[in-house]
Amino acid sequence: MKTVGIVGARGHTGAELIKLIDRHPHLELAFVSSRELDGQKVSDHIAGFSGALRYETLSHEQVGGKGADAVILALPNGKAAELVAAIDAQAPATVVVDLSADYRFNSDWYYGLPELTRDTYAGQTRISNPGCYATAMQLVIAPVLDQLAGPPQCFGVSGYSGAGTTPSDKNNVELLRDNLMPYALADHMHEREVSRHLGVPVEFMPHVAPHFRGITMTVNLYLQQAIKPDDMRALYRQRYAGEPLIRVRDDAPWVSRIAGRHGVEIGGFTVAPGGKRMVVVATLDNLLKGAATQAMQNLNTAFGFDELESIPVDAFHHEEGRA
Repeated sequence: MKTVGIVGARGHTGAELIKLIDRHPHLELAFVSSRELDGQKVSDHIAGFSGALRYETLSHEQVGGKGADAVILALPNGKAAELVAAIDAQAPATVVVDLSADYRFNSDWYYGLPELTRDTYAGQTRISNPGCYATAMQLVIAPVLDQLAGPPQCFGVSGYSGAGTTPSDKNNVELLRDNLMPYALADHMHEREVSRHLGVPVEFMPHVAPHFRGITMTVNLYLQQAIKPDDMRALYRQRYAGEPLIRVRDDAPWVSRIAGRHGVEIGGFTVAPGGKRMVVVATLDNLLKGAATQAMQNLNTAFGFDELESIPVDAFHHEEGRA
């Protein structure tokens, strides 16, 4: 049995991680750190949680000294470095999975988007979890990466859970009601992240919507050669054959159908007149495949377990024809 600690367990993603670890046959929670919930029982906040574990407030040194086999950092951007330094000093063999953007641009860390990067995993104990928007963008762009004739243009819409639990305009339900809120329309962190990892410039325009969870990513792609819709669908089905968490469908996926589910749907394949411009849509749950589910895939890989252990995958499978 491997032990896992979570730092930043109060947030939406932390709650999803607790559920996934609790159902895992080979993992158990060693600690869950949260200043705001210090002393409270985890079972009072996480429905169905088994055990008497309580949230606790831990210093960086205490986290490093806990002796957990793995530590997941579910903290805002800019907060990971001191914790990682404490773990490096006290327990360097610990597997660290960081959900922030702090190490996504660090080549010493494994960038864990399994469907695209698992072949580059070579036993690294420092793992950077991709961003939620960035996951959707890369999964859409990757199958046609060598055919691009210009920067992909990505219009993203996220539920407000993506803004975290700290109050802001982007998670203010009153401000979001009957509204779509654009922000960071150029040079967004995930724009830079995708451009780095795919090796091509990408243009990204994010928005927040009134729904709680789920991302819709509509990607406009200019190609060097004309393509037909049927050939485009076949290309994506071939690229993601054997990927249980990616479902390629004919029609455009709906975000309302992805909420609470652990995979990605890609579809809506549309070709403009002339055949060199195509539009593809992807949806995923930003708290799951965009964060917690992906972290579990990476943790399973690091420990040598089946990549999908504890992740419900029954609803995600490949189908020919309309899904």
